[in-house]
Amino acid sequence: MYKIIKSTIVVLSFFCFLLFAYQNIAQEVQEVIEQKSDEKDGWIMLFNGKNLDGWQVKFKGYPLGHNYKNTVQVEDGMLRVKYDEWENFDGVFGHIFYNEAFSHYRLRVEYRFTGDQVKGGPGWAYRNNGLMLHGQAAESMELDQDFPVSVEVQLLGGNGTDERSTMNLCTPGTHVEMNGALIKRHCTGSKSKTYHGDQWVSVEVEVRGGEIIRHFVDGEEVMSYEKPQLDPEDQYSQKLLPEDGDVILRKGTISIQAESHPTDFRKIEILVLNDD
Repeated sequence: MYKIIKSTIVVLSFFCFLLFAYQNIAQEVQEVIEQKSDEKDGWIMLFNGKNLDGWQVKFKGYPLGHNYKNTVQVEDGMLRVKYDEWENFDGVFGHIFYNEAFSHYRLRVEYRFTGDQVKGGPGWAYRNNGLMLHGQAAESMELDQDFPVSVEVQLLGGNGTDERSTMNLCTPGTHVEMNGALIKRHCTGSKSKTYHGDQWVSVEVEVRGGEIIRHFVDGEEVMSYEKPQLDPEDQYSQKLLPEDGDVILRKGTISIQAESHPTDFRKIEILVLNDD
C-alpha cells in the first residue's frame, strides 16, 4: 500500500509540474503574440516588463542612476514605484527617464495607484503621478532639482468620494497655449471622470512636436493644447534656452514620476508618427 501511495504522489507531482510548466509556456506565448501584434502595428514597448533596460532613475539630491531606497522596482511584469523602505518622504521627488527623446508620437500607458501614500508626502501628491513629456535630458537635471523642465500629463486617482479628474496638464518650467492664449497657471484640469480605488486606467497622449498635444482616457479625448514652450522666467528653463531664443518645445524626453504615492505601470509603449 505504501508503494502505491508513494507512486501516486509521484505521478500527481509530475502532472502538477507539467500543468505549471504548460501555464507558464502559454503565458509566455501569449505575451510574445501580443508583443508581435503591437510591433506589427508599429507600437514599441518602452518598458519590457522584465527590467529597467533603457531607463534611468534620478532622485532629488542624488546622482543620476541612484535608485533611492529601492523605490523603482520591476515585479510581476510591472514597473512599480514603491515606498516600502521609506519612513518619511522629506521632499525627495524622483523621475524615471527613458533614454531617448521623441517629437511626434502617441504614448500609451496603463497605470494604477495602490496602497497608502508615504508619510510626509504633500497633500496634493496623494494618488498623484505624471507622464513628463518634451522634457530635458536626465543628465541636464541639477542635483537638487525637484522636477524636469517638461510638459506634465498629470495622473490622479480619486479619494473614494470627491471628483478628481486625471490626464490633467501641469507645466514645470513651461507654458502652453489654449485657443490662442498663453496659459501660465501651473495646472489645468481635464474633463475626464474620476477613477477611484486601485483600478487600472488606460490612457494615451498624442504629441505633434511643437504644435498640438491631446490627452485621451479610455479612448476619449479629455484635453488638448498647443505650442508647448519654455518659460523664460523659470530658473531651470533659462539654462535650456537656445541661442536664437526660440522657446517652442518640439522634442524631448519621456519620464514618469515618484511623488510619494505607490504607482504601478504595466504598459508603457510608443508609436512614432511622421512629422508631416
